[in-house]
Amino acid sequence: PLIDVDDLEEFAIRPAPQGVTVKCRITRDKKGMDRGMYPTYYLHLEREHGKKVFLLAGRKRKKSKTSNYLISIDPTDLSRGGESFIGKLRSNLMGTKFTVYDNGVNPMKTTSSLEASTLRQELAAVCYETNVLGFKGPRKMSVIIPGMNMDHERVSIRPRNEHETLLARWQNKNTESVIELHNKTPVWNDDTQSYVLNFHGRVTLASVKNFQIIHDNDPDYIVMQFGRVAEDVFTMDYNYPMCALQAFAIALSSFDSKLACE
Repeated sequence: PLIDVDDLEEFAIRPAPQGVTVKCRITRDKKGMDRGMYPTYYLHLEREHGKKVFLLAGRKRKKSKTSNYLISIDPTDLSRGGESFIGKLRSNLMGTKFTVYDNGVNPMKTTSSLEASTLRQELAAVCYETNVLGFKGPRKMSVIIPGMNMDHERVSIRPRNEHETLLARWQNKNTESVIELHNKTPVWNDDTQSYVLNFHGRVTLASVKNFQIIHDNDPDYIVMQFGRVAEDVFTMDYNYPMCALQAFAIALSSFDSKLACE
């Protein structure tokens, strides 16, 4: 089925159609003055015959205390005030926990009692944990996303304070209306002397950044997978109930996470 991306903003937050894997690729551009420190990441949808359709661009903001990535539907406009700003990814000070927001209003920055619909939504949270092997073994990732209602629409989560955030709900085990996902544990392979996952040909280079996201109830259903195919090229595939903005931001967090880069 052809995936319709006429309206990029609408497409970016629309969950993948059920039964369809949306196959994308991320390119990292390090060229230019400060791109080494602040590369731009471009997400493209892969079509048949090698055609690609631009979806999203992301770049880390400078002068930000914590890692803060702006995500835009215009590859040339990565500004906070721009029309094309669609969402952002922000980390905690440690660089181990990340939250993905849409382009709504930050409740801490407003004094008036805004209409709930203008408050920003939290679309995902990612938590990286070290494991028993410290930094040497596979990383542990937990991904928390809003749940789906009976009509297969995403539940709207618009926290007004710290206690209502996705991370707080997850830490307090209040997982009603959210979905908790994890990365699939890689298996040790004696031949290659490394931990491996089966990406069915979508990933060709070994990297600690490669991962697959699953739900514990159904470990064979890959909600999202990400992996390296060249020095600055990565494939990113996602399935229902995830959307492009969630998946892209989760991938950006893996480039950034201090625990995911050792």
